[in-house]
Amino acid sequence: MTEPGAVRHAEHAMGTVFSFDIRGAPTRAVTRALADAVAWLHRVDEVFSTYRPGSQISRLGRGELTEQQCDPEVAEVLELCRAAARSSDGWFSATPGGRLDPSAVVKGWAVERASQLLHDAGARHHSINGGGDIQTRGEAAPGRPWQIGVAHPLCPGDLTTVVTGRDLAVATSGTAERGPHILNPRTDRPATDLASITLVGRHLTEVDTLATAAFAMGDAAREWLRSLDGIEAFAVTADAQAWWTPGFAAYGWCPAGQ
Repeated sequence: MTEPGAVRHAEHAMGTVFSFDIRGAPTRAVTRALADAVAWLHRVDEVFSTYRPGSQISRLGRGELTEQQCDPEVAEVLELCRAAARSSDGWFSATPGGRLDPSAVVKGWAVERASQLLHDAGARHHSINGGGDIQTRGEAAPGRPWQIGVAHPLCPGDLTTVVTGRDLAVATSGTAERGPHILNPRTDRPATDLASITLVGRHLTEVDTLATAAFAMGDAAREWLRSLDGIEAFAVTADAQAWWTPGFAAYGWCPAGQ
């Protein structure tokens, strides 16, 4: 149940819906920050959309611009992509299929930055959901953590788990919404081992990026994720089995007997 005076706002950008849920009556500063966060999402779309021929990222991919000629945020995102490629031993790629596309970083990074705008303005308890990738701050209500349902990738309308906590970032990569679209960078073919993988951490930029790499990696991601500090995971395989990292039970419900 939403607190009296709480603000909810939905914004269409980047081909999806961004849902803002700000708990507590908003101040003028928070109202301005919400407007700034919405404007930020649209600016990110203009700069990074691979569907807009005139976006900076499209022009960079065609060789019409250099990285130095782009806005500073482009260099920031591309460095995040390079760092993700290094930390995942190449399982993350900003050039899937040979085409420049840093989208796997951009959405989580944009949402986390929007969340920081709200937090800095005094909105200490809020959630932003960008197409299923979620950054929360604080609590849903005093003494009550946020609860985030994770859709089952193979059973439409069902949940596969529920993540509970404070100051959490949750990102899911999978086939439920767009079908097989994440490429295995070593074969340039769609990754098919997993139906979905959900990562939980503190920062959406990180968990969104790692979720993409883990999905591309498939079942081999299980051991890799166990080695990462502050990251937990829950996966559903293509044959409807589930696995999770040891610390995931602190955040989410796990099926009995698996």
